[in-house]
Amino acid sequence: MTSHPTAPFSQRPPRAASPRALAWACALALALGLAGCGDKPAAPAAAAGTPGAGAPPPPAVGVLTMAPQVVALATELPGRVEPLRTAQVRARVNGVVLKRQFTEGSLVRAGQPLFQIDPAPYTAALDSAQAQLARAEASLAQATATVDRYKPLAEARAISQQDLVNAQAAQKTAQADVAAGRAAVQAARINLGYAQVTAPIAGRIGRALVTEGALVSAAEATQLALIQQTSTVYVNFTQSSGDLLRLRKALASQQLRRVGNAEGTVAVSVVLEDGSLLPQTGKLLFSDLSVDATSGQVTLRAEVPNPDGLLLPGQYVRVRVSQAELPAGFLVPQQAVTRTQQGDTLLVVGEGNKPVPRPVTIRSGQDGQWVVTAGLQAGDRVIVDGFQKMFVPGAPVTPVPWQKPAPAVSQAASAASK
Repeated sequence: MTSHPTAPFSQRPPRAASPRALAWACALALALGLAGCGDKPAAPAAAAGTPGAGAPPPPAVGVLTMAPQVVALATELPGRVEPLRTAQVRARVNGVVLKRQFTEGSLVRAGQPLFQIDPAPYTAALDSAQAQLARAEASLAQATATVDRYKPLAEARAISQQDLVNAQAAQKTAQADVAAGRAAVQAARINLGYAQVTAPIAGRIGRALVTEGALVSAAEATQLALIQQTSTVYVNFTQSSGDLLRLRKALASQQLRRVGNAEGTVAVSVVLEDGSLLPQTGKLLFSDLSVDATSGQVTLRAEVPNPDGLLLPGQYVRVRVSQAELPAGFLVPQQAVTRTQQGDTLLVVGEGNKPVPRPVTIRSGQDGQWVVTAGLQAGDRVIVDGFQKMFVPGAPVTPVPWQKPAPAVSQAASAASK
């Protein structure tokens, strides 16, 4: 019997699969494929069965909680700047201007020399008046000596009483001549002083209206220059008589109350031509008692400090004055209010955080806000921002506190600092 060596396992030929095994393998693969196809539609069904999984959250909107506060009702009115004092420098004697003694546009003090008019004629007039005075004084001395000599002679009856009376009359005439001479000297000295033109008040002087060599006249009162005090100025502005009448009625019915400090003065702010606010605050001086028949306006005047010289005489400005205040009003940003011909409305957050329209009454606007006098209550949450997120009217929202944006100037400054 011949024995064959055993071949290694790795070298054994593979055994052929039986037809039954192949059939079972094909059936198993087919079952697994059908099972995989059947599991695909089950995932969306499970996801759809989860409540709220596909609905978006309520949009966030910025709200401002209302609280009543004292609101000063500021009115902005047009006005013109007027200097506190104005002095027209004019000639008071006749003559030729020899010299201008100031710088145009500079500040001058009271009594400062401005122009020199030829003083020669007035110096001569003064000398003549002084000579006349000396003659009158000499005549007075002679008349007085004569009276003193005649008195004892008249008592001794050495002369007649009439001679004494004549001597006394001559003495009084000499005294009158001395007084007239002194007045003439004083007048000549005044005219000589007028030849030196000085500033009557302190302030800023404008351009010279005459030059050296010009002949000026006291009879025509030739104007030489103009001085204006502008460290403090007046601002004259006008207000409609109808507005004043409504204001007085509201004050009388106690719908409004007067404003003012402890001294009873009303503060006034000035808006310059470029829209900026003057740093200094003025005070209201008075309101005119009469109404302009042509315009129906009442003139008011305010006194405003002007240390920096930003206000110039004749300049057009806007004046903000708070003549009354609302004891309990609401300030709402203007972007929250919709203004139409039918009325003013805004949105408040109601029950279930749902926006609800609310009609309101607006009195005036100031600093980007509306002053609401009716339609709101304390605690109402007014929607200020996020209107573009509310796609479905009446759908709930998520209220968040509204933050007032920083001014553009501040943002630009902060960006520049970075």
